Amino acid sequence: MPTSMPDSELILCALPSILALFLFLILITRKKQQYQIRGLNLPPGNMGWPFLGETIGYLKPYCATSIGEFMEQHISRYGKIYKSSLFGEPTIVSADAGLNRFILQNEGRLFECSYPRSIGGILGKWSMLVLVGDMHRDMRTISLNFLSHARLRTHLLREVEKHTLLVLGSWKENSVFSAQDEAKKFTFNLMAKHIMSLDPGEPETEQLKKLYVTFMKGVVSAPLNLPGTAYRKALQSRSTILKFIERKMEERLKEGSENIGEDDLLGWVLKHSNLSKEQILDLILSLLFAGHETSSVSIALAIYFLPGCRNAIEHLREEHIEIVKAKKIAGETELNWDDYKKMEFTQCVISETLRLGNVVRFLHRKALKDVRYKGYDIPCGWKVLPVIAAVHLDPLLFDHPQHFNPWRWQQSNSARSSSSSKSYSSMTSSNFMPFGGGPRLCAGSELAKLEMAVFIHHLVLNYQWDLANLDDQAFAFPFVDFQKGLQIRARRQTNFM
Repeated sequence: MPTSMPDSELILCALPSILALFLFLILITRKKQQYQIRGLNLPPGNMGWPFLGETIGYLKPYCATSIGEFMEQHISRYGKIYKSSLFGEPTIVSADAGLNRFILQNEGRLFECSYPRSIGGILGKWSMLVLVGDMHRDMRTISLNFLSHARLRTHLLREVEKHTLLVLGSWKENSVFSAQDEAKKFTFNLMAKHIMSLDPGEPETEQLKKLYVTFMKGVVSAPLNLPGTAYRKALQSRSTILKFIERKMEERLKEGSENIGEDDLLGWVLKHSNLSKEQILDLILSLLFAGHETSSVSIALAIYFLPGCRNAIEHLREEHIEIVKAKKIAGETELNWDDYKKMEFTQCVISETLRLGNVVRFLHRKALKDVRYKGYDIPCGWKVLPVIAAVHLDPLLFDHPQHFNPWRWQQSNSARSSSSSKSYSSMTSSNFMPFGGGPRLCAGSELAKLEMAVFIHHLVLNYQWDLANLDDQAFAFPFVDFQKGLQIRARRQTNFM
């Protein structure tokens, strides 16, 4: 005669079915709460799978000079404003230039920054990237004060040129190497010196650089906090980096506040702010991240685009040779602010590099209240993704957007009348947002352009270069990266004058 199953075993056997039913009910309830909003005219779109939504398709790597197959298909099917489910939340995606401007200009009123929790978990809750409201404003003010116009003109310009020459001077004649790694070396060394007065090549600087590489791999990885994952390793690197920064803080504080220097950001913050230790640590880490990664990718993109436009290289050389000639007559060697302001075509190259390469592809925002735009409703609490790259690559806004054409940024064009030229320039500028916009406009935008200009100045004067691997190209992961490191072959330019 069969024995009856004990109650405890019965419960264990039924547990998977109970959990499955419970999960199903959660999904149904969640879907009703998030997606079935009565009385609102939502944009068209597809919410995809439960939990996952369309996130996997949205983040699938694609060529950085395009908007990717996912965006192309969705814009073709639904238009430039559509709904989706991304990063675990119902989302309005915008490839519309007007809506993007509207979102950024209404920061803090109708929308606010809202990055996935995994980003905050790895950058820190006091990171400027994830902060909102008064605390973000205060942190941004600190950064802007340290990156003041006066400081850019004097201290920072000198440091940028010094670190540029240090990297370019190490290039071996006619050798093949990773231009992406060289760009990262340049910007990391500059930011390490700028933020904590760390000298390039020193053991502690190199150790910090290794930790930072591991940290960055986790930022762009799936947020799986499991043993062996890139995200877990990044969290461990973050902890070690913060201990390093904390040790540097303690060394400064032991010297007494009156003896703390202001040559680097750490000293400046310790002397001029009331931030807590945790806030300072997250601020330093986030600025090291922001100041290094985006600038290095931008420089790598310029190195990548220019060989395909030889006329641009020749135009650059002419501009920079004139600057060098004037300096020789004046008996000067180091670049000054007047030299930088003469780099007009260089600024066109920088703008075109940022437009076509799109280092920052999209931004994360959240609606603070119900918003209506062009007849569509954006529900309160929904995520909103203004896709900057989609506007920069829109053929209705930029002629032949996939073509690298720095001349499009010149104020006048012989092929246009003066009035139409001004109109075209104004329209182009209003749709160009590589550094975001509104109250969250990147605090380091002017430093980034200065870095690119000085690096290009010495690059075109001293080297000719070719792409060693024509198959390599910039991919969006969604962060822009060269899969094969952007291998180039460089030769010294000796007879430019």
